[in-house]
Amino acid sequence: MNHNWRASLFRRLALLLSACLLLGLLSGEYAWALVLGLAGYLLWNLRQLLRLQQWLNTRQGDETPPDGYGLWGEIFDSIYHLQRRDQKVRGRLQAVIDRVQESTAALKDAVIMLDRDGNLQWWNLAAEKLLGLKTPQDSGQQITNLVRDPRFIEYFEGSHYSEPLELPSPVSDRLRLQFQVTQYGNQEHLMLVRDITRLHQLEQMRKDFVANVSHELRTPLTVIAGYLETLLDNVDDVKPRWLRALQQMQQQGVRMQNLLNDLLLLAKLEATDYPSDNQPVNIYDMLQTIQHDAQAFSGKRQHQISLSADPSLKLKGSEAELRSAFSNLVFNAVKYTPDLGEIHVRWWGDAQGAHLSVQDTGLGIEEKHLPRLTERFYRVDSSRASNTGGTGLGLAIVKHVLLRHRATLQVTSRLGSGSTFSCHFASSQVVQPSE
Repeated sequence: MNHNWRASLFRRLALLLSACLLLGLLSGEYAWALVLGLAGYLLWNLRQLLRLQQWLNTRQGDETPPDGYGLWGEIFDSIYHLQRRDQKVRGRLQAVIDRVQESTAALKDAVIMLDRDGNLQWWNLAAEKLLGLKTPQDSGQQITNLVRDPRFIEYFEGSHYSEPLELPSPVSDRLRLQFQVTQYGNQEHLMLVRDITRLHQLEQMRKDFVANVSHELRTPLTVIAGYLETLLDNVDDVKPRWLRALQQMQQQGVRMQNLLNDLLLLAKLEATDYPSDNQPVNIYDMLQTIQHDAQAFSGKRQHQISLSADPSLKLKGSEAELRSAFSNLVFNAVKYTPDLGEIHVRWWGDAQGAHLSVQDTGLGIEEKHLPRLTERFYRVDSSRASNTGGTGLGLAIVKHVLLRHRATLQVTSRLGSGSTFSCHFASSQVVQPSE
């Protein structure tokens, strides 16, 4: 490689011009000698250019460029070094890709790469076991054509991936899978699929245990409550010192019955994904009834309960479940709002769907408690909850009812400034005029 190629170029041009002048001196035709010299130099450069073009068109793999002289030698050498540098970079990138593919292939969780339209680009071996994908037949296929569960199609096309989705495997109903989708780059998708069959079985065992125990406790509790009621009805035949004890026993018996009823309702809600009685529900009439019941529940505390609702806006779902969820929210507002406080219930619709909000001027909730409000038996203040007679399951019931109706619960609150509980229903749950 000639590092001083500029000096070499000038020397060659000087030699060419000298040769042309000498030829002109001998022939007496200086102009023609210069033209012939420059034409020869141009043809030589054209030949080198054709060699470069031919090499670019016919090269295979890492074939080195042709040899050259002068400026063209420098060009060929520069191309060769760029080629070697590119080979090293490609080698490093390929090594990284190979390591990533080897590591993901060893994972027990499925890793699937999809383009922005949901077409399969790459997947590991676990995806073939869990989802039944086949290489290379399924490459370029739509993921929704291979995982055809309506809930997955709705989840994937909805583009709301904050929460994972649990579904049976398309390979076997005995396998339970958790789908988590992440968007990256140019709206491409990375989907992780985990086998949570064992966790699902444990959760099912817990649900069955709670449901069975709750059901078995109802009979003896009903007998005890019946005898207590009989004794209190014949209070004259009971010694006066037992009266207060019997009243407290009856009060705690009612509380236990409410707890069992809530546990059984939760078990029922968790048994299926969607309500069986999916019918149009008149939410306006329901909220009016809940408002009257809440005002009666408030009694001497004299809360101001107002309702602003769209009479024409209806939902598809279970009236009993929706009534349970909405009444839980309104009655909670009554329980935790001081006397003479204000509670505003609002029901409206927009392009995103239908919405219910219950706003109060109560005690408020610290921000650290908000993420755990819908957990079973979670209490912000155990002493305050025991005074209200709550079971600690109300918001858990609300959460499950909303999940079954394709809705979400949003809670905003500031300590000392009240709280707002909002339910957001998807537009697919709204009853259209044609329906």
